[in-house]
Amino acid sequence: MTSEITRSDWHFTSDVDEFLAHAADFLHSRPDLHTVHLTVTAQLRRRGPRAYGEDPPFFGFLTRADGGVGATLLHTPPYALNVTRLTADETEALAERLLALGRPVGGISAERATAEAFVAEWARRTGLPGKLDELERLYRLAELTAPSPAPEGRARPAGASDRDLLIRWYEGFVADAGVRGGRDAGEWADFRLSYGGVTLWETPDGTPVSMAGVTLAVAGQVRVAPVYTPPELRGRGYAGAVTTEVGRAALAAGAAEVLLFADLANPTSNALYQRIGYRPVADWAVYDLAGQAP
Repeated sequence: MTSEITRSDWHFTSDVDEFLAHAADFLHSRPDLHTVHLTVTAQLRRRGPRAYGEDPPFFGFLTRADGGVGATLLHTPPYALNVTRLTADETEALAERLLALGRPVGGISAERATAEAFVAEWARRTGLPGKLDELERLYRLAELTAPSPAPEGRARPAGASDRDLLIRWYEGFVADAGVRGGRDAGEWADFRLSYGGVTLWETPDGTPVSMAGVTLAVAGQVRVAPVYTPPELRGRGYAGAVTTEVGRAALAAGAAEVLLFADLANPTSNALYQRIGYRPVADWAVYDLAGQAP
């Protein structure tokens, strides 16, 4: 790949620094809509190319005729291909290029209209229908509102002594959410502890009962993820309390935008996030493409 790219086309690389050299301005132009690309590339730069699994990451950026970037993609197997907003022509060009490369595409995650258009184009070209895995809503914190009544207890940053607890709870979150595996729970805990990326809610006697994580700050945005309360402790307000506190801490640390995704199949969590001040930004869709290579 040359450093001077002017032709309107998709360009691909496995080097995160090369990708960001071309795509950073585009990603920073809408930190909310590009939160996944921003946070994933930040982790890859800090943790290395195997941060999400054994297969190397794959990046793409679409250049316009004037040399600017109009769209990006990233793929960290075994997770779904993640693509920014595309036009119909851009979707068609992307499917064509991925098929020409022989790139396996087991799933797609994108804003809903883009995901649906890609799935339709992929099916037209391959005969492989997509299966909807999840509909999500991206929220932005507008005005933080503490839950009322608040549960007893307090928030505190997770520390090294909480490592085993974080591992168990992360594994519980992955199982509950049906997330495709790939990241070792111990590595996840160590990384989050390295920058204070998990907040716990504990009862007055010091027993942890819920957690909320937050991604590294990039381009002024952070994303709350994951939020987890063990099943036997749910329904007591702990998740709302810890999510409020992790958002408050992020704002105090200088974040311009605090974001989170919620599964639209879970009305309880969506209602909770709206009660504490989160407002919708866009809907996302995640499709399984049958794990088929072209």
